[in-house]
Amino acid sequence: MEKGSISIHFVINALAHVERLGGDPAALLHAADIAPSLLAHPQARVSADRYAQLWRLISVALDDEFFGQDSRRMKVGSFAMLCHTVVACRTLEQALQRATRFMGLLLDDLQMHLVRDGALARLEVRERADERSPRIFGHETLLILFYALTCWLIARRVPLSTAYFSFSEPAYSDEYRTMYSPRLVFHATHTAIEFDAACLDLPVVQNDESVKEFLRAAPGNIILKYKNTKGMVARVRRRLKTMPTDRWPAFEALAGEFHTTPSTLRRRLEDEGQSYQSIKDQLRRDFAIHALCHTSKPMLEIALSLGFADPSAFFRAFRKWTGARPGDYRRQAVAA
Repeated sequence: MEKGSISIHFVINALAHVERLGGDPAALLHAADIAPSLLAHPQARVSADRYAQLWRLISVALDDEFFGQDSRRMKVGSFAMLCHTVVACRTLEQALQRATRFMGLLLDDLQMHLVRDGALARLEVRERADERSPRIFGHETLLILFYALTCWLIARRVPLSTAYFSFSEPAYSDEYRTMYSPRLVFHATHTAIEFDAACLDLPVVQNDESVKEFLRAAPGNIILKYKNTKGMVARVRRRLKTMPTDRWPAFEALAGEFHTTPSTLRRRLEDEGQSYQSIKDQLRRDFAIHALCHTSKPMLEIALSLGFADPSAFFRAFRKWTGARPGDYRRQAVAA
């Protein structure tokens, strides 16, 4: 899994039903090395590996791999059994149809459906008609699980044309653009991810042995693993990560490296919902979070390594990124 960070909103959503179901949110956060104080900062972020650990801990504590999002528990081992069940299928369509039926046996309130609509296919999340409001984290969790399953079964990333959500746009919707597609539609009839229906005819290439490897690495290999690694945003990120921040090229020079014009590069980034500046800011943010949480480097050294000549500029930028000052963020992370 590519190193990265996760919005604190996903942490909050994962913990929403823990106390009601007899779990201890503070103990789970401590075990995952996530400072409880970060929950008060809407812009805070945690590393992807710590979030994956929290997923695992909550599942075990509640014996529920669906985090209390359904009136019926999805007992630990359910997703593993689902994976073992679908690898015997011949095509992706057969596997996803079987997976949706299997999930229907596990859950009562939320269901997955595979819809083939001409040249397009959709994996839809549907709720019981009597639900008063959508269980947003339940929707998010089903999309994450089924998208990861889809890509893994055929051993390739399936590009998503559009992601639909049956609820209002949340404050952290930029995360969806990274996880799914730059094209997001809110207040849709169903939450769904849409892709080329031709993918459904591809053969399942996994087997009983490879499923064991897949499950051993879960959920870390599911969260963020299947984001777009071939798009222009990913190419720019990989290029910048190979060099110190003070040597990051000007936009025009970067376009030249990719053998394209600045206007074409700008358009391609915008098509993926990003800009050169936003990519640089996200990389600096994640580098800073890693340095604060996993090293004892002085603040000045961190600021300089990120290309800030003035530490105060780094402090302002970090507070804008996360809602906390760097020193407070480090103390909170250490205190966890």
